[in-house]
Amino acid sequence: MGNKSELTFEEALNQLEEAVDNLEKGELTLANSLEEFELGVKLTKFCSDKLEQAQEKIEIIKEENGKVIIEDYNYQGEGVE
Repeated sequence: MGNKSELTFEEALNQLEEAVDNLEKGELTLANSLEEFELGVKLTKFCSDKLEQAQEKIEIIKEENGKVIIEDYNYQGEGVE
C-alpha cells in the first residue's frame, strides 16, 4: 500500500484489481506472487474497513407525520466478518 499517508478507497480498489490481474496472469515468480497476495490481503482489509466506516455514517431519512426524521444507520451484518 506504499507510504501514502491517506490512500483513498478508490486507489486501494484499483491497486487490488491490479494485484488480482497480476496473479491471474500466472507469470509471476513464487516470491512475487506471495508479495502480490500479501498486498491483496492488506488492500482487501483496508477496503473492507473503509466500507464499514461508510456504512456507519449512512443515515436513514424517513418522513413521518410530515416531518423529516434523520436517524443513524446501524448496520447489523449477518454472517459477515
